[in-house]
Amino acid sequence: MLRIFDRRRTANCQGFHRRELLRVGALGLGGLSLPHWLAARATADSAVRAKSVVVLFLGGGPPQHETFDPKMSAPSAYRAMFGEIPTALPGVTFGSHFQELAKLADRLSVVRCYRNGLTSHGPATATVIAGDNPTKAMLGSVYARVAGSTNAQTGMPNNVILGPASVGASFRGNPDYTQRLGSPGTLGPAYRPFDPSGGGELKKNMELRIDRRRLDDRRALLTALDQLKRRAETERVFVGADRFRQQAFDVLLGGVTKAFEWEGEDPRVIARYDTSDIKVPQAVLQKKNKPGFAEQSPEALGKQMLLARRLVQAGCGFVTVTSTGWDLHGNRFGVDDGMPVLGVAADRAAAAFIEDLERLGMSDDVLLVITGEFGRTPKINNKAGRDHWGRICPLVFAGGGLPMGQVIGYSDRLGGAPAADPVGVPELSATILHTLLDAGRMRLNTDIPVEIRQTVDRAQPILS
Repeated sequence: MLRIFDRRRTANCQGFHRRELLRVGALGLGGLSLPHWLAARATADSAVRAKSVVVLFLGGGPPQHETFDPKMSAPSAYRAMFGEIPTALPGVTFGSHFQELAKLADRLSVVRCYRNGLTSHGPATATVIAGDNPTKAMLGSVYARVAGSTNAQTGMPNNVILGPASVGASFRGNPDYTQRLGSPGTLGPAYRPFDPSGGGELKKNMELRIDRRRLDDRRALLTALDQLKRRAETERVFVGADRFRQQAFDVLLGGVTKAFEWEGEDPRVIARYDTSDIKVPQAVLQKKNKPGFAEQSPEALGKQMLLARRLVQAGCGFVTVTSTGWDLHGNRFGVDDGMPVLGVAADRAAAAFIEDLERLGMSDDVLLVITGEFGRTPKINNKAGRDHWGRICPLVFAGGGLPMGQVIGYSDRLGGAPAADPVGVPELSATILHTLLDAGRMRLNTDIPVEIRQTVDRAQPILS
């Protein structure tokens, strides 16, 4: 237990003493303290690559036509409702709301032959985010089981999920995809993703107990952390501790707090990510008059992606960013009123992320994956929407040191199925896991569950 004390002893109305400025547990996960986790990580490092993955999950099922496969040669009831725009790749077009990503198409790999065959939100979401692995754990949890729950150098959790509430939005999204996407499966709650907006074992062990007025005083908090660090250095607090216990102390005072601080970020970078102006129009809200509809607003998405960049920069291995509202039947959003809101926000946030990584020299270090739980029907329905469709789904990659500037596969005439050589969820999970892990060394590591080793080996990556 790590505490920073204030000399004042007055208790607030909740019964907490203001002298407890910060209480950080020993990061006990599954009954093990952080030093034990660091020791375990040291034995697994040989299988872990110096890479990170960020999944931008478009919850609800993004339409393939209005995103990355417009099919403008198809009849009007099928082709992209808002038309197409040219991209940086000759002869390749995107849906017209993806202007920023179109300019960056030479940094993307667009897959037009991906399918999973699923059409129910819950099972499809669980299958895609888990890569259909036998443990049923999301791939971020699988990665954390191999790499360790925290980064040994910075203390950053290795598996984080970022919904709208993680950046201060007053809602979590409707439905709450932080719950749908966050299952640790049979690996257990120790590997549940860290959700900065609340919940999870790691969150419980990093409790901030501080008077509201003091909570706003970030400078006082950081000063207290610095004082504790200096005292440890001068008084040799950890004399006799083994190197993992010393490292545990170091990481608790390391990059975790800094990664969640915005003050040092360049205002121009923040402005580039900003999607706060992209809101569901009042006329649409009033017309649909559906409970929870306002919670499908993408105005927080830019900040979610900026926080994802800050986390991978601080050593997080796997970040899942949720965007909801993509269930474009026409019940809430249809294609007609959904794409001008959701599409523009996803385009801006993803493009800003790709450009930011390039600016920082991190493009090869981070793989961005953009997808959802399934696609949408090739034919537009009578509510100006598209319905659930599992025969083809949007999938885009950027970065990670993998081959970019290409379109992989192609769909049929109406954009309803792969025309040839389809790829599925096993190939998607292989692409992600081979980016993060060394498959050859994984085979030799008997400390890793056999289900995970088999998952890494069972399919060929889409990109290699």
